Amino acid sequence: MLSIDSHLYVVNESTAKAPLTDEVVLGKHVWEKHSCINCHTLHGEGAYFAPEVGNVMTRWGVLDDPDDAAETLGSWMESQPSGIEGRRQMPYFKLTEEEVRGLSEFLRWADKTNTQDWPPNDAG
Repeated sequence: MLSIDSHLYVVNESTAKAPLTDEVVLGKHVWEKHSCINCHTLHGEGAYFAPEVGNVMTRWGVLDDPDDAAETLGSWMESQPSGIEGRRQMPYFKLTEEEVRGLSEFLRWADKTNTQDWPPNDAG
């Protein structure tokens, strides 16, 4: 059984303070629909084939700017090179602008979660 102390910790310390907006929920659905976790990790959970994305918005310097975050994510996904020997290839999912914005909002929300410095590799 959760103690009051444990409950307050989970609610106030270990989760992102911002409420789940419709865009964050849409982004989570995009994340699940396209099985992003089959390649990427999110706070250390998932596959280790592609970079950790739990702190990607901080690494890109767009955590506090929703418009830049969506533009950067969309541009990055569109510019993935193909046909380079020895390079892992990210699939191109042809996401709508709304889906890209939702995914970027989900990743911004995840980036604001207090992970207590986990995972230890913050370089992605």
